[in-house]
Amino acid sequence: MIRRFTLAAGLAAVLLTTCAPETGPRIKWGLVIHGGAGTITRESLTPELESAYRDKLSAALDSGYAILNDGGSALDAVQAAITLMEDSPLFNAGKGAVFNADGHNELDASIMDGSNLAAGAVAGVRHVKNPIKLARLVMEKSPHVLMSGAGAERFGDEYGIEMVSQDYYFTQRRWEALQRVKEEEVAAQEQGTVGAVALDRHGNLAAGTSTGGLTNKKFGRIGDSPIIGAGTYADNRTCAVSGTGHGEFFIRIAAAHDISALMAYRHLSLQAAAELVVNDKLVQLGAAGGVIAIDRQGHIAMPFNTPGMYRGYIDQDGQAVVAIYKD
Repeated sequence: MIRRFTLAAGLAAVLLTTCAPETGPRIKWGLVIHGGAGTITRESLTPELESAYRDKLSAALDSGYAILNDGGSALDAVQAAITLMEDSPLFNAGKGAVFNADGHNELDASIMDGSNLAAGAVAGVRHVKNPIKLARLVMEKSPHVLMSGAGAERFGDEYGIEMVSQDYYFTQRRWEALQRVKEEEVAAQEQGTVGAVALDRHGNLAAGTSTGGLTNKKFGRIGDSPIIGAGTYADNRTCAVSGTGHGEFFIRIAAAHDISALMAYRHLSLQAAAELVVNDKLVQLGAAGGVIAIDRQGHIAMPFNTPGMYRGYIDQDGQAVVAIYKD
């Protein structure tokens, strides 16, 4: 049942959080990642699968940290971490993308540079091995922000982006999920979407997100992941954000940008702004999901309103934290 957002409730939430202090960790520079939010419980994961997720999240953190530790950019670190997760069948992005209603895989991704507000995104691509790389190309090699489908793939081919057949994305796990969802005649939540946000040594922020969308989604459906301001946003003046969850609702409230705006205009802390969007505005619309975010001072926020979210961060000393469940 969808709960309606009311002005009174919204104002009350703002009043409650306006003076809220930062409660999350703070780092000098580093990386934060997510691998999707949803009904992720200890009962739903075998010990072997949980270990596999933790190992892959750690590897993604390490890949981004290596770049940042060498003085590299937040943008490069974000791309590296997401690429590693796109190459894993564990996540709903790249190799592990879910199937749409027609039994095909259609992928979306976006990336944003907080230093200049440059952004690039692709939607509905079917043959791109790493959509986050193509999104970066759109940002840097075209005058556009968002390209879709065959046109985006043609553009990527011109720059040597690696293409694959639809068979590359096939995993038995995702195929069986499609059959179950078809029987229920619903579209499943975007569990497994991946994202990363980073702050580098130079004080620059970046964010990126990549997904296969919803299991059993209508062909051609596009969610929030490639929509700048909905699933991805970065601005050096405020924060960098990547979201995961029911994309339609993230689009409706411009969730990622809203966190930045609450910081800029309401002067909320990162934690307060992220909590207000995830645990108030989205909840009142009946939407499940979460975000990862980092601000220009290095404060980190990772709120989610689901039983679990694959997530983690790594600081300037290479100290990494990986978590899955709510507690």
